[in-house]
Amino acid sequence: MKKRGQMSESIIVIGLLCVSGGFQDAYTYICRNGVFANAQTGNIVLMGQHFAEGNLKLGLRYLFPVFSFLLGIILAEVIKKCYKEFDKIHWRQIILAIEILILFFVGWMPEKMSMVSNMLVSLVCAMQVQSFRKLNGNAYATTMCIGNLRTATELWFSYHTTGNTELRKKSLLYFGFIGIFAVGAAVGSIMAGLLYEKAIWFSCLVLIVAFCLMFIKENQENIDKYGGNKG
Repeated sequence: MKKRGQMSESIIVIGLLCVSGGFQDAYTYICRNGVFANAQTGNIVLMGQHFAEGNLKLGLRYLFPVFSFLLGIILAEVIKKCYKEFDKIHWRQIILAIEILILFFVGWMPEKMSMVSNMLVSLVCAMQVQSFRKLNGNAYATTMCIGNLRTATELWFSYHTTGNTELRKKSLLYFGFIGIFAVGAAVGSIMAGLLYEKAIWFSCLVLIVAFCLMFIKENQENIDKYGGNKG
């Protein structure tokens, strides 16, 4: 029997998650008081700046999303531990379902609740980056670019020194998804200007598509497993 890869590691699902990741960063920065949903390094820098200036309130605006990000990592690991052997639905689909529900709720939150909404979006981003970490077996992040940019550049350099065309393909794939992330951020910027707080619902739609695609793959794997497809 030919072994099938997980749909959660497929190009199309990773691409959708990159769009959503870029969108969320633009959304929180534009609609939620200049806080990054994914780029916790930026939040830590701004937090340190405001604390150094003696502005406790602004410093906390960037500190709380960092703590929420840590909580998201833990939550994702708990869900994985509890549902990894669950045969009705993939544990990563449970993660996506939680993300969709949280982001839908965030869309209803007014501007005065931006601190809470930023914490929730950071929680979602952490769950996603912890749960979807591979692309066809290769390490990849869907909510940030620094690691992907480093890997893409390293692979490109290795290609030129070894002549291995597989390294070039991998490098271009990484660069391509960085571009998709940027497209997601651009769409987020445009939609935030049109729909304001409710723009985050676009991210919900993207995640719903990824969720459904994983169901299709799971169904196909079950057909193969139980002998419905012997060819």
